[in-house]
Amino acid sequence: MRKWLPVILILFPILEIWGILLVGDWLGGWNTFSLILLISCIGAIAAIYEGRKVMEQARLQMSHGQIPGRSFVNGVCILVGGLLLIIPGFLSDIVGILLLIPFTRRIFEGIILKWIEAAMNSGKFIMRRY
Repeated sequence: MRKWLPVILILFPILEIWGILLVGDWLGGWNTFSLILLISCIGAIAAIYEGRKVMEQARLQMSHGQIPGRSFVNGVCILVGGLLLIIPGFLSDIVGILLLIPFTRRIFEGIILKWIEAAMNSGKFIMRRY
């Protein structure tokens, strides 16, 4: 993962700018700007709505004495999705929307849980109780 981070940090903004310029050619500058603002506002509202649902689910699990592990991963997906929707650009918006939709969020949730499990089994990720 660390070796791919510089590549991602260089390519992602280039792709975002390219996408904005491409959509700007199709729709015009002001329409593209308005679309980016509209998507950011809708994304923020959707992230708040989905975040409240996950928080309520986590409270319910804790009230029954369960550890809200999946709710925590769900909440992280919603947080990242909301942040990606606020960032100007269409590529980040697509990924952000996928992280906010409950059906597609389950796919990301499964990938994250498998990654955490693999890291714990290899000894790279240690849970400590304080």
